[in-house]
Amino acid sequence: MQTLDAAASLAATAPASAIDSLPWLAAALADDRAADRFAAWGRSTVIDENVGAAVLPRALFDELHRRAGLEATWPVGNAGVLHVYGYLLSSTPTPYGLKRERWLSGELERACGLPDGALLPWAGSQTLLSRTTAAASTLLARADSVAEMVDGRAARIAFGPPLADGTAALAYAVDDSIVTMFPVADPAALRDGLGTPRLRWNAA
Repeated sequence: MQTLDAAASLAATAPASAIDSLPWLAAALADDRAADRFAAWGRSTVIDENVGAAVLPRALFDELHRRAGLEATWPVGNAGVLHVYGYLLSSTPTPYGLKRERWLSGELERACGLPDGALLPWAGSQTLLSRTTAAASTLLARADSVAEMVDGRAARIAFGPPLADGTAALAYAVDDSIVTMFPVADPAALRDGLGTPRLRWNAA
């Protein structure tokens, strides 16, 4: 956490140095770019719907997309770049804590039925994006996912089986492209309260 905090502090003024200070992150971005893994992900805004402000500095937004080999116009970029890697360096508080907690707390991986540490950013031989894409795709293939149409765009919300404490994993996709993935404490309440279809969780 201290290393991530230091990198997040550096990111606003020296984003390249911030990424290079985390060798596993720099290597993951390069590996995912070479394998074209970002293509499985849709578009997202960096302006968080809960706080009404950007959760990443623009300089970091630009540098992450440059390393991913993607063009992006602030504040809308690739959801994999932003939600998987960008959120690791976000220091903006939200009602649910820091964005990076989904990758560090272990709650999401447990909700996905994965071994402890399976979604730690620096763990294993596969990149975090590769592991997350696989986990989200498994959820989105569930027959009980919620389908929505939003201005002619097909969206899908998928929940995994809840744990004993009620927590479940959620994955969201628009136009068959993954947007985000995170744990939810009360999936039944969230599902019942969805209301009118709209783009959700910062999808663009």
